[in-house]
Amino acid sequence: MDLIWDGSPQAKWTLILAHGAGASMRSEYMQYFAEQLAHRGIQVGRFNFPYMVTAIETERRRPPDRAPKLLDAWQEIIERVRARLPAQGSDQRLAIGGKSMGGRIASMSTHHAGVDALVCLGYPFHPPAKKDKLRIEHLPDIKVPTMILQGERDTLGTREEVRGYQLPQKIKMCWLTDGDHSFKPRQRSGVTQTENWDTAIESIIGFLSGL
Repeated sequence: MDLIWDGSPQAKWTLILAHGAGASMRSEYMQYFAEQLAHRGIQVGRFNFPYMVTAIETERRRPPDRAPKLLDAWQEIIERVRARLPAQGSDQRLAIGGKSMGGRIASMSTHHAGVDALVCLGYPFHPPAKKDKLRIEHLPDIKVPTMILQGERDTLGTREEVRGYQLPQKIKMCWLTDGDHSFKPRQRSGVTQTENWDTAIESIIGFLSGL
């Protein structure tokens, strides 16, 4: 698994982002967030899960691996990045997260040594059309500061739905106006997708800067 880096290695925060189930680390969404966060002073790393590496090499679409293999990939990446960063005691810190599935698996990996924060972009609170199969059981166990950025009408967890989940207060929610799972709003909202993306980026900057 190769990492793509944006931003300065001397940045106070390094944020590692994993992609969602269907698009790679080079998607427009992932590239925009990485480049804009780097422009604002955060070093950002991106990687492809092994199944996506194989899909790209074979030019054949593949479903995501099962959770244990995805978790192993996150552990490997965290260990590699921590070895790359300065030793304990420096002021450089590590956050992990990602888009949809990538963020969900990251949220199950925050217990690894050296992880200081979690950032989820469009958390999949439940599978499509399966609102009764919630993916929130582990969220109260997360010990690091956490921010979830979510479109208000995300079909994997709308604002109304999430309000009823009674998430731990330590999890900060950032709601993107009329946004879908990729934060894209409807035209009638008066907000553009780029504006929502930029709002999300500003929120991430503020969240990490305040820790």
